[in-house]
Amino acid sequence: MLSLLAVIAQLSSVGEPHLVVTGRAVVSAQPERAAVDIGVVTEAPEAQAAASQNAEKLDRVLNALKGELGPDAGFETLSYTLRPNYRRPAPREEPVLTGYVASNVVRVKDLNLDAVGKAIDLASASGSNTIHNISFSLRDENAAKSEALRRAAADARAKADTLATALGVSVVRILTATEGEADIVRPMPAFRSEMTMAQADVPTPVEPGTIEIRASVTLVVEISQ
Repeated sequence: MLSLLAVIAQLSSVGEPHLVVTGRAVVSAQPERAAVDIGVVTEAPEAQAAASQNAEKLDRVLNALKGELGPDAGFETLSYTLRPNYRRPAPREEPVLTGYVASNVVRVKDLNLDAVGKAIDLASASGSNTIHNISFSLRDENAAKSEALRRAAADARAKADTLATALGVSVVRILTATEGEADIVRPMPAFRSEMTMAQADVPTPVEPGTIEIRASVTLVVEISQ
């Protein structure tokens, strides 16, 4: 049902009378690819030891993933930190250095959907102790954006025609068309901590949900009596 409150109507006192309308559309699509951000956090009394242990554990994780997932999966380092860790013995006492913490996060990209749970379980079993994020995508997001834009344009034109009829005028022509910024809403799946997943007897279930592509188009249309 068309809501006239969603339509902005203006009659110009200078130049041709016109209406301004905005059409919106949402295209829903099932995800086709996925990415998982996995990490390794290590702590040791010395900075070099923390960094070395981290590198060794991450190498084991990546080698296991590459061996299982094959050449289709991609890998990208997202962040690396090495910082001191302090403990405060009492509220008014000076902090005491207790060691160093190294953290390395790598994104595993271009995964088939059925490989996401396997990648999480394998990473956890191989030494990863943090899972930061799971994201989903389409192989061709431009096609989905184009479809959402087409529907938004059609919605805007339908609103212009309906509003013109309600006002007792006719649409003469479209003066301008302005595309709004497309918005892609990706599902944010919930998952358990990786320590729990590593101890589970069943593979980690991952439900990808639905990706939504939202678009808007604003038309300025000339009208006449």
